[in-house]
Amino acid sequence: MTLVRDDLLGRRGFLKTAAATAVAASLPFSAARAAPKRGGHLRIGVGHGQTTDTLNPGLWEAGFMIPWSFGVHGRLTEVGPDGSLLPELAESWEASADATEWRFKIRKGVQFHSGHELNVQDVVNSINFHRGEGSASAAGPIVAPVEEISTEGDDTVVFKLSGGNADFPFILTDYHLAICKADGDSIDWQSGDGCGAYKMKSIDFGVQATMERNENHWRDDVAWFDSFEMLALVDLNARTTALVSGDVDAIDRLDLKTVGLLGRRPGVKIHSISGTAHYTMPMDVRRAPYDDNNVRQALKYGINRQELVDKILFGYGSPGNDHPIGSGQRYFNSELERKTYDPDKARWYLQQAGIDNLKVNLSTSDAAFGGAVDAAVLFQASGKAAGLDINVVREPNDGYWSDIWMKKEFVFSYWGGRPVEDQMFATAYSCDASWNESFWCHERFEELMVAARAELDDGKRREMYWEMQDICANEGGSIIPMFNDYVFAVSDRLGLPDVMGSNWDLDGNRFMERWWFA
Repeated sequence: MTLVRDDLLGRRGFLKTAAATAVAASLPFSAARAAPKRGGHLRIGVGHGQTTDTLNPGLWEAGFMIPWSFGVHGRLTEVGPDGSLLPELAESWEASADATEWRFKIRKGVQFHSGHELNVQDVVNSINFHRGEGSASAAGPIVAPVEEISTEGDDTVVFKLSGGNADFPFILTDYHLAICKADGDSIDWQSGDGCGAYKMKSIDFGVQATMERNENHWRDDVAWFDSFEMLALVDLNARTTALVSGDVDAIDRLDLKTVGLLGRRPGVKIHSISGTAHYTMPMDVRRAPYDDNNVRQALKYGINRQELVDKILFGYGSPGNDHPIGSGQRYFNSELERKTYDPDKARWYLQQAGIDNLKVNLSTSDAAFGGAVDAAVLFQASGKAAGLDINVVREPNDGYWSDIWMKKEFVFSYWGGRPVEDQMFATAYSCDASWNESFWCHERFEELMVAARAELDDGKRREMYWEMQDICANEGGSIIPMFNDYVFAVSDRLGLPDVMGSNWDLDGNRFMERWWFA
């Protein structure tokens, strides 16, 4: 066995030795903080939440259950504020020379809220929960390469993979892969019993959730609030009013056209963080006319991306290029031709499809993201010059993710991105992925995805990921018109670290651990 090393994994943050991980675990955020203190009840309004939410970790989605899960549950590894990989419930790990076998040493002394002490069987059952043909978990595709999970002694879990995966420890940061208490051959997810920094006090799906600090948490440098409460305020005006009136201390997903005015209000501070977040418009490629790539390309050239960035994001973002890899990621294809608004090219693609004009329905709702309805109307206008007749269908906010997303043939969606390319592709673009929004399946793309995750030569790996981005952009089933910054507002009563996470909104959705009342 060889210890994980930077030349093997090639990513900042993969810690070089077990000793290094142990040191890092004790000092992940201290350099960025200015004397945080304990106390107080945090109230936060989020533009997410629906009555169909669940405590089942395989089905968590959107910005209500994700932060809830980070507060209540722990995972083996964690993405730090600077994007590096940090140990969480695993205090160290090591890989075989070909990265097909990984050993994780489990942290001692970690207790669930019920008092049960974390053990290796909890870890085995928690990952197995997402595996297998019968799994409905959204994390199923990213753990599919795990062929066997075993234990060594009372502190080590061994993962044997079907092929090498240099990013495997990063994969285990996925929010679905919470470590829950073992229950027979499965896990106890129904009770909400976790080993995170906060204990669940109450939850009313689509309305609110309240958590209290776990006094027996294994770390003493997180969770500064005595308790925190999340309110599902999907309506943008309700969210903004709640912050201005002092009913909540922070909100996400601001009205970007008025963010300047909001920031001038006494007691309000605005924060903007760039990362991998992006908006998508998946087309169900199983249905006509989206089964014709010429039609998909016509739609991609018929949308004015820069106009959306200017009028919907108000500059808080950048145009997308129909693949989900951000410009700051390691294997971003910097040489791929960038699509721009081109009505003539869109008409040419329609001609290749044998049609002069295309009429389609586009389902949208501000539940997808603030401004999604306006974005659809702008697309409707720009599409006219390209021979595209886009009928905008405004859908209700509640139930959008259960009744519209992946049900209607052309919709709006959003993604926080993932820290490594393989995780993003496997989660949403693999043939069998539960969250493959467009139901797109491409044989060459699939081959490259498997080969790239096992390739340890950095140059060869880059070539594969570059080709995958090209295939996704020019043959894929989703328009990805723009990458959005995370823009949120907080009360000046709050203390925030100097460096905040960009892997999710609201400081990597770990605000409950990292923020405090100043």
